[in-house]
Amino acid sequence: MYISYSGPLSNGWNRMKKALFQPFDINKWIRVGFTAWLAGFTDCNGGSGGNSSGKGKADWDEFFSFPETAHNWLLDNPIWFNLIILGVIFLFILITVITWLSSRGKFMFLHNVVNNKQDISFPWREYGKEGNSLFVWNFFVGWFVCAAFIVFLVYCFTTSKNLYYGDFPDIAVFWSITTMIFMFIGLIIIFGYHSLFLKDFVVPIMYKQRVGVIRGWANFLTLFGRHFFTFIIYGLFIFVLGIAVVITVVLFALITCCIGLLLMAIPFVGAVILLPVSYTFRAFSVEFLGQFGEKYNLFPPIAEV
Repeated sequence: MYISYSGPLSNGWNRMKKALFQPFDINKWIRVGFTAWLAGFTDCNGGSGGNSSGKGKADWDEFFSFPETAHNWLLDNPIWFNLIILGVIFLFILITVITWLSSRGKFMFLHNVVNNKQDISFPWREYGKEGNSLFVWNFFVGWFVCAAFIVFLVYCFTTSKNLYYGDFPDIAVFWSITTMIFMFIGLIIIFGYHSLFLKDFVVPIMYKQRVGVIRGWANFLTLFGRHFFTFIIYGLFIFVLGIAVVITVVLFALITCCIGLLLMAIPFVGAVILLPVSYTFRAFSVEFLGQFGEKYNLFPPIAEV
């Protein structure tokens, strides 16, 4: 079986142009963009970084003694301790609600892409069971991923502290740091592929076959087992496309003197502006999956679109 990567991408691009530009309808952009915004709640990750000048051994001593310092500070400031607990509870509830909305939104956006529609209420009701099943999976797996990274950070902190205060040869320090780097890369790859396969293939299978997330994963893993390298390469292909999109967004920001970047930073507005990108990626994944047989083809005949 010949599996193409460029063909589905080209088809996805053409579907995007037909849906969003032939003709251009701002009302449709807003409605479909809303479902894309919901679907992408849990797909957007951000972070910030910086650097600072080192101040020698004292800085590292303060860093490694931070857990004890924080613990003592919390004991001395019970009001702040209680406020932090309340904040954690609020954050837990907020993340839970966002995860639920995003799980339902993924089926709403998929429905609109597959059928060239701009529906909101219909897919919300129609695929509620599948969306809720996806939510349960995302809820438990999401917190598992969070716990895994916390355990990894604790391991890195403990190992670094032992290396700092211990008398180890340089080769031992080198291999310890290398191990932590490869562990981090491994976690990113494993959880990254899980998120990609869930969104791009398991959700469409659930949508097509009207099954829960466990059955959706079982059906996909059967297919994955027969085409292992095909799906691994798909992940690399998506990674390269993502880099191209980031470069394009940066260029767009520079051309517009960062005005475009500021607009895209506004959650819903950004989803509408980037709708051609999210629409193309969503259509591309469905087109790619459809190559494996009618059982995995979601798009209706051309005449019905």
